[in-house]
Amino acid sequence: MLDDKDSAILDELTKDSRKTTKAIARELEIPRATVHDRIVKMEQKGVIKRYTAVPDYAQLGLGVSAFILVQFEPEKGISQRETAEDIGSLPGIFEVHMISGEYDMLLKVRGATMEDIGRLVIDRLREVKGVARTLTCAVFTTVKE
Repeated sequence: MLDDKDSAILDELTKDSRKTTKAIARELEIPRATVHDRIVKMEQKGVIKRYTAVPDYAQLGLGVSAFILVQFEPEKGISQRETAEDIGSLPGIFEVHMISGEYDMLLKVRGATMEDIGRLVIDRLREVKGVARTLTCAVFTTVKE
């Protein structure tokens, strides 16, 4: 597991993955070489899987978000995992989670308007083999992502 220094370094990288080792070292009052070595070790262990950019989706014309619950209905020759993978390949689908409970999957989707999200659900998502029922929850505002 991670010690306090690793956790602090990871926290800084999570806030801004472009932050330099020098800046992290200064912030945490740890030698730069130590920060560098610990980052490399976390990468090698798979604790840090990748570095990524977080776009402003509104500026990209995808300012509307929704979460969709999906019930899976087994059909001959298709598994829930295959259905989830098919859903994940649809444009506008940003996350696909297999969950427990009354519904089997939780999706995060984005679009320009709620009408676009409606078209995604009606015209594409409900046509995927294995999708029995959906429940769409519009996002009013995002406090933390």
